[in-house]
Amino acid sequence: MNYELFIAKRLIAKKKDKSSISSSIIKIAIVSITVSMVVMILSISTGFGLKKKIKEKLSGLSGHVIISKFDRNNVLNTNNSVSINQDFYPEFKHVTGIKKVQVYASKAGVIRTPKDFESIIFKGVGVDYDWSFFTTYLVEGKILELSDKTSNAVLISKITSERLDLKIGDKFNMWFIKETQSQNVTDIKSNTKVRPLKVVGIFNSGVIAFDKTYIIGDIKIIQRLNKWQQNQVGGFEVFIKEFDALETKGQEIYENIDPSLNSYTIADKNRGLFEWLDMFDVNIKLIIIIMIIIAGINMITALLVLILERTQMIGILKSLGNSNASIQKIFLYNAGYLIVKGLFWGNLIGIGLLLLQKYFGLISLNPENYYVNKVPVYINLGYLLVLNLGTLFLCLIMLIIPTFMVSKINPVKAIKFD
Repeated sequence: MNYELFIAKRLIAKKKDKSSISSSIIKIAIVSITVSMVVMILSISTGFGLKKKIKEKLSGLSGHVIISKFDRNNVLNTNNSVSINQDFYPEFKHVTGIKKVQVYASKAGVIRTPKDFESIIFKGVGVDYDWSFFTTYLVEGKILELSDKTSNAVLISKITSERLDLKIGDKFNMWFIKETQSQNVTDIKSNTKVRPLKVVGIFNSGVIAFDKTYIIGDIKIIQRLNKWQQNQVGGFEVFIKEFDALETKGQEIYENIDPSLNSYTIADKNRGLFEWLDMFDVNIKLIIIIMIIIAGINMITALLVLILERTQMIGILKSLGNSNASIQKIFLYNAGYLIVKGLFWGNLIGIGLLLLQKYFGLISLNPENYYVNKVPVYINLGYLLVLNLGTLFLCLIMLIIPTFMVSKINPVKAIKFD
């Protein structure tokens, strides 16, 4: 039988039946633990959720690693072509952890309607394209159905649809600059090619920069405009299985492609954005440290009051032969119960708020700044377990020093203490 735990349970049971001097302070300590836990759970879940969602969107739009023709002078030259006959396509055999490799090509142009016009980039994709991302963010219409025949069907963003007043089934013309063009600015018609297109789907990815800039269509349109062969594409989009291995896999891919090709990760492409996302980790750590300190200070205060309130009991236990360490354990068990109680309510409230946000989207965000329409949440049982155990352990460590006050209490004076 654990003697110290037995005494601690009796003290806890007594507090439930009878109010004491320390009752208000104990309630404050429990509320402090609860609030701290709620803040930490919300910080971790929303912070990691936002990071995860943004990374998923960026990789869904262009892959984790992009492979294109190496061009030192103009990396944005959309007329550069790459042969589809590569060792890594359609399967990357020399690098493990690769999920998929797909082709793409892009070309700038101007959409012209009877009422307005808009500069845009036509992103061409092939029959190997993974439509799972756009299926998720499709708000109207359907996904492209590509085959061996050239299709004039395109997906446009909701932003482009609203700005140009284009709806499902509408047809429009898109003007492209020819690969070789005359320097005579008055000879516009001979320098451009027009392509009739039809809207079959409207998407809303939430990444405003992409939605404003791109429409999605058949890669064979770009191949014809650039006078490419069927085995010529603009580049390749590589998807990896684990995002955490992005830097490592990006380097491995670079080392296993032809020297005439270049590769870069989406982190390289969006350096500023990823630096901003990395700041989330610093902020989350800072919040956790502050919340644990606040909870620990409140628990120290409550423990000191408990010790002072039980001065007579401490004197009696000492006179019966109990050691200081044994009495310290009693109060640590007592404090542990209060911490666990606070953690229970903190988890209940915190996870409840997360579930409300996940299924009802109560808090919205500006997609121009955060790339999402509502606050995303990421509930991971592993993180929650580590957070709870870590909080319990650190708070108990902080409470060890105050319990040494027990050794300063004189049994004779303590028994007379009132």
